Amino acid sequence: MVYQTPHNSTTRRVESLLVLAAHWLSAVFRPEFMPLLGFVGLFVFTYLSLLPLVFKGAVLSLVLLGTVLLPRWTILFWRKARGWERHRLRLRENRLFPYLVYILYYAFTLHILNRFHLPHYMSGILVASLLIQGSCFLINLRWKISMHSAGAGGVIGALAGYSILFAFNPIGWLCLCILISGLVGSSRMLLRQHNLWQVIAGTFLGIVGGFIGVFVLL
Repeated sequence: MVYQTPHNSTTRRVESLLVLAAHWLSAVFRPEFMPLLGFVGLFVFTYLSLLPLVFKGAVLSLVLLGTVLLPRWTILFWRKARGWERHRLRLRENRLFPYLVYILYYAFTLHILNRFHLPHYMSGILVASLLIQGSCFLINLRWKISMHSAGAGGVIGALAGYSILFAFNPIGWLCLCILISGLVGSSRMLLRQHNLWQVIAGTFLGIVGGFIGVFVLL
């Protein structure tokens, strides 16, 4: 019988809590949630809050359907059809199809939103997401990159772009987003899904893609 000292027991408990927190962060701040959060931010913190509630609900429902639900259902059906367990999608060579699914659905959602003649800075959220998704897809052909970090970095870049467009001081929100980005990247390393360089590369790519999509291309 192996005797565990109080110190070892406490260490194991702390490690278990850290792993649980890492799983929680990875689940809450999934990259596909970022476009929806971006639209919610525009409808809450800008003059777009004056728009009718029905219109905002319709746009958010479309974004939720096109960027979260439909891609996840499609990938789930594809995975079940192949008889794969969920962990199989963590392998770099198996991530190409999910990337393509998200890119196609994001492009379709962007097309639908443009048919509504929404302001360009609104569709910029999806443009930035497409840039990040496309870049991650190309990089993933040769090297695994952290999409979670890219999504979190995209929020930082998009926030910087919107701060210029709307002429507001983003320091407080930037600090919060940078903190969350650091926590998300740390959680991916703690769960052994990515190493440090994959997290750094994902964050940098997301910042650049988010800024270009929101500010430069509009």
